[in-house]
Amino acid sequence: MKKGLRTLAAALAVSVTLTACRQGAADDSSTAAEPPAAEEKTSQHVNAEMRDISASDLVKEMKIGFCLGNTMDSTIGKMNADPFEYETGWGNEKTTPEAVKGIADAGFNVFRIPVSWGEHLSDDGKYTIDKAWMDRVNEIVDYAIDQGMFVILNTHHEEWLFPDAAHFESNRDELIKIWEQIAERFAGYNEKLIFEGLNEPRKRGTVYEWNGGDDEGHEYVNKLNAVFVDTVRKSGGNNSKRCLMIPTYAANASEKAFAAMEIPENDDRIIVSVHAYIPYPFALADNSSTDYWSSSDTSCTAEIDNLMAALKMYFLDRNTPVILGEMGCVNRNNTENRADWARYYISKAREYGIPCLWWDNGLYLGTSGEPFGIYSRSSCSWIFSDVRDALIAGLE
Repeated sequence: MKKGLRTLAAALAVSVTLTACRQGAADDSSTAAEPPAAEEKTSQHVNAEMRDISASDLVKEMKIGFCLGNTMDSTIGKMNADPFEYETGWGNEKTTPEAVKGIADAGFNVFRIPVSWGEHLSDDGKYTIDKAWMDRVNEIVDYAIDQGMFVILNTHHEEWLFPDAAHFESNRDELIKIWEQIAERFAGYNEKLIFEGLNEPRKRGTVYEWNGGDDEGHEYVNKLNAVFVDTVRKSGGNNSKRCLMIPTYAANASEKAFAAMEIPENDDRIIVSVHAYIPYPFALADNSSTDYWSSSDTSCTAEIDNLMAALKMYFLDRNTPVILGEMGCVNRNNTENRADWARYYISKAREYGIPCLWWDNGLYLGTSGEPFGIYSRSSCSWIFSDVRDALIAGLE
């Protein structure tokens, strides 16, 4: 998902403060020992035993997920600045262990961390990732794994990437260098950590950007996916067995994109990533939008039903699991409709064994800026608890 502009939320009263959030976390475990230092936690995960488990079996253990949007994926037009300047650059708070715990405690067991790497690379052609940035990413990965969650780590707003013949050589080299370093850093982590090679690879600024792509775009997304898989598989440690996510062109949810996708052969640890904010007029659109959606109206449910059936035909029936890596619906002052949508969407995906990850960008109010936010990371409270409850109810 692209960045949204933060809107003023002064009218939204949040009764629990950041201090209360942290104090609450301490109170919940007042008799427990202090949490281990960051170095100890990292060492524990580095030495974790890796289960020999296929992607299909791993995905069966996933329930529902949360995307930490507009945070580590921010771009601010600077190179190698302080990590927290990026993390808070699009208006969100610094991520805390308590905030992640609040998400896990609500029943979410998948935590996707979108990360943009382009502003954290050396300019000498080696594309060396800034150590402070990598360390901060590592800390947040550990926050979620400490809670027993699956973690999905990706490359997100990589503006340098353009899937066509003209850019392929340079794109390939940069992608290899980035994933060699990420794979080396996390080589000792177990199956709880999944790598997602690309976010929404597409021909930006062209007529093919969001329409499912053209033949050239399909060809080079497939090639870049293969480069990612090959790079990680050769990197050592647990990465030969790690589950990896690869997207359709632009992570597009159309049969055109599904039909063009190539899955690496002889690898049962591949997961397809698709993003689906549907039906678009209700879930995301600014113009021609609607606040109405009802699970009792087949004109509302048809697109969700058809998507799940298509994912089954193109991927699930061929023994390739799918994760809906981004989904959600924006706030239009229509909480009842959003909750109805959330329950139905998750329930239908659950029928097919497809985990869904809610895109939460920390935006709650306004008519622009994509207000997907339902959870306050500063107060560790659910701003839209009805939507949260509906998401969890959809699993039943």
